[in-house]
Amino acid sequence: MADNLSTPFEKSAMTEEEKRQTSKEIRKQIIVFALMIFLTIISFLAVGADIIPRSFAIPFILLLALVQLALQLIFFMHLKDKDHGWATAFMISGIFVTVPTIAALMLLLGITKY
Repeated sequence: MADNLSTPFEKSAMTEEEKRQTSKEIRKQIIVFALMIFLTIISFLAVGADIIPRSFAIPFILLLALVQLALQLIFFMHLKDKDHGWATAFMISGIFVTVPTIAALMLLLGITKY
């Protein structure tokens, strides 16, 4: 039974179309990863070099963070694929639990004045 483990396969089990799709998906993920690194570098440079005004720094960084979050959810968590209804439902419900919890903690700790 274990005699055939060292011999390579003659042909891949994937069809040519599946190979193209896999290659295309890998290219997309590499491009999105590079884009996220670029967005991170932009946020560091914008704040570190005082390129943007201080009053706009936090909204700017939060905007870049939201873009990165969307890219990560769509491409690396595969939410763009079919049959991910449960994963999407759990993430949305997590957002509905997390946002009020953080807001309540900020109010309780006195970070934000009501």
